Amino acid sequence: DEATDPSISEENWECIQRFCAQVNADTEGPLLALRLLAHKIQSPQEREALHALTVLETCVNNCGGRFHSEMAKFRFLNELIKVLSPKYYGIWSSEKVKSRVTEVIFSWTVWFPQEVKIQDAYQMLKKQGIVKGDPKLPEDKILPPPSPRPQNSIFDTDEEKSKLLARLLKSSHPEDLQAANHLIQSVIKEEQEKSAQVSRRENTISEVSETVRRLDELLQNYRRHELSPADQDTLQALFQRCEKLRPLLFCLASEAVADEEALAEILQASDELSRALGQCRQVVASQ
Repeated sequence: DEATDPSISEENWECIQRFCAQVNADTEGPLLALRLLAHKIQSPQEREALHALTVLETCVNNCGGRFHSEMAKFRFLNELIKVLSPKYYGIWSSEKVKSRVTEVIFSWTVWFPQEVKIQDAYQMLKKQGIVKGDPKLPEDKILPPPSPRPQNSIFDTDEEKSKLLARLLKSSHPEDLQAANHLIQSVIKEEQEKSAQVSRRENTISEVSETVRRLDELLQNYRRHELSPADQDTLQALFQRCEKLRPLLFCLASEAVADEEALAEILQASDELSRALGQCRQVVASQ
């Protein structure tokens, strides 16, 4: 609700970032997030719908393979199509919202060419005359397309799997081709899980950094007795959020034991968090 608040004219990026972090942290995050976003995108309030589309695009860029998998299902694509279709909400949806939805679906056909359902949904819209022509993606688009598949994929680094795949693909036996398909799918799943882990780590560390920064600012004012009642409530909320972030960092550290660079980054964020919590307790107690 905060991230799509129609009463604010500019995007609340801090809130959107927290939303993405929650999507990554929750097992059912992508499914629940898309259900909520579909409802907001269908809002009769133009600004609420546009904010929701920005949240959607941010999730696409920050929430990894699990999110992409859910968004590429007809269950969600149909909700977007309803915004454009005159049989549903297309009658009263603003032109600006419909234009953005068209832009989003078209951009996915470019960025996710392997997702057949997205391609089918877009071609259906063109066939029915709902989309007259491919939109031109704005050059000053805020959000970049998702990162391409890293060059050092599992097949590039695991010589044994690479050789096995090559052998299976050369075979004329149907069972070998089926085995190759299963192998490719398992590798893609493994890479998506790794990508989701990286995204979770980056979002959590970013949130820790921002939360600690805001906590430090409020503590400075607290020392000078310049904190309003509203700011005191914010200080309390930030303190509680910091305490909840600690176990998240512990989980991330356990996932990153094999990656020294990532582990160092997580431990540094953990130290910052512990320092901020200790300082907060000390300052409040002394006052």
